[in-house]
Amino acid sequence: MSQSLVDTDVETQLRTAVAEVLEDNPTKVDDLDGATVWSALRAMGATTLPVPEELGGQGAGWREVAVVAEELGRAVAPVPFLGSVLATAALLRATDDPHAAEALRGDATLVVPLSAWPGGPLPHITVDGDRLTGTVRSVADVRGTLVVPADGALWLTEQADITPVTSLDRTRPVADVEFSGATAVRVAADGAVEHALRVGAAILAAEQVGIAEWCLDTTVAYLKQRYQFGRPVGSYQALKHRLADLWQEIVLARAAAKAAADALDTGEDAALLAYAAQSLCAEVAVHAAEECVQLHGGIGMTWEHPAHLYLKRAKADEIALGTPGRLRVLLAPLADLPA
Repeated sequence: MSQSLVDTDVETQLRTAVAEVLEDNPTKVDDLDGATVWSALRAMGATTLPVPEELGGQGAGWREVAVVAEELGRAVAPVPFLGSVLATAALLRATDDPHAAEALRGDATLVVPLSAWPGGPLPHITVDGDRLTGTVRSVADVRGTLVVPADGALWLTEQADITPVTSLDRTRPVADVEFSGATAVRVAADGAVEHALRVGAAILAAEQVGIAEWCLDTTVAYLKQRYQFGRPVGSYQALKHRLADLWQEIVLARAAAKAAADALDTGEDAALLAYAAQSLCAEVAVHAAEECVQLHGGIGMTWEHPAHLYLKRAKADEIALGTPGRLRVLLAPLADLPA
């Protein structure tokens, strides 16, 4: 296996640190307040990993960000990490601007729909001087400085009406963001939005791997201790085959996600690998979550068991930042595949 697909010592230590935070603050079905986890992640620098040290960050790379995302996916942690990643990726295209540099040190949100995809259409925001008017629906993880794409640039503001909307995935809140003549600061950043969505797709793939692995591990553990007709349910050959097939899918998804994160740092085939990883990992996560619910039997269908949280996160992730179908359309010309 290529070294790029294996955790470095630093990544292993980071993974352990994040896992310990999540173990101390588990996601509970009846309590999805992730404030404590988010504070802990900020304190340990997990939210500023790719930001250069001279700008107050950790000077790490997107590989480390992917490690954090994978562990958060494994816990379906209700924290605004994906929204933070999107904003950071966009703002890093404009670090020469002092306003962008300042925004990188705090919470920020890239104001695009969660369903947006690289190169796809975005809601129209009217710019009149330094004022913004318009509405963007279904924005994930809204908090802090709002980074608004409009008129070929990024605009930074904190003036908006934010209306939470009902979402399938309770662990990742979305909201409608309305600007009514909001005063904003212009930041020039060519290609920032497409770059941010591409980065987001690669990091989301890592999250989806974490979701799938939790679903498989939890299901295997359950089938080992659940007895029927005097023997463990997991000993039946039909179930063994289903789990073996799922394991194989997850191994492939993990390799794809790791390669995509690595490409974000090297710049080699970054778009191709991001689209390939996210289109694959989205479907694997959904399959793993569906198997988790089904193979847990009756308990898997209850609200008390967390399996439904993973299924809902997986389904919501499948349409986030580009559906598998849309991403494969983007992938095809990059891989010289015929239409």
